[in-house]
Amino acid sequence: MTKNENLNELNRKNMEAAMRLAQMSIENSQRVMTLQNELARQLFTDGVENAKAQAAAKDPQDVLRLRSVYAQETAQKMMQTAQQVAAISNDARVEFSRMLTEQLASGSQEMADAFQGFFKTMPGQGGNMMEVMQQAMATANGAFEQMAKVSSSAFTNMTDMAQKSTGRKK
Repeated sequence: MTKNENLNELNRKNMEAAMRLAQMSIENSQRVMTLQNELARQLFTDGVENAKAQAAAKDPQDVLRLRSVYAQETAQKMMQTAQQVAAISNDARVEFSRMLTEQLASGSQEMADAFQGFFKTMPGQGGNMMEVMQQAMATANGAFEQMAKVSSSAFTNMTDMAQKSTGRKK
């Protein structure tokens, strides 16, 4: 393959990865919107039913009890939906990390080959420039892996905190 063919192939693979990422983003956004629409529909229906029950209540204590139960159920439904959204976000993050790692792993060799071909055509350049590029790519891969681990840990901690706060409200 010529250097132009190598670069074109690398660009094509990057474009495919970007398209997969965009499709994943669209699908996850649709899932989140569906959850939000379902929550809004449930809250509206529950609100109407609760208002009817409060209007029919004869005792003020019953009205207060109905309000309290409605508030608790509403908070619980909102928290459940937030947890589902968090799970969708976590799944998307994991998939993005997987795609990024896959892209870096396959693209690194292709990029290294493309750079090696490019450097060979440059007058007066030895193998040293290629070694520097490979070292830089290895460092970048390591940094991306470290960022993925840190973001995974942070998201897990946030999810745990949300679940603990839900447990206290039940």
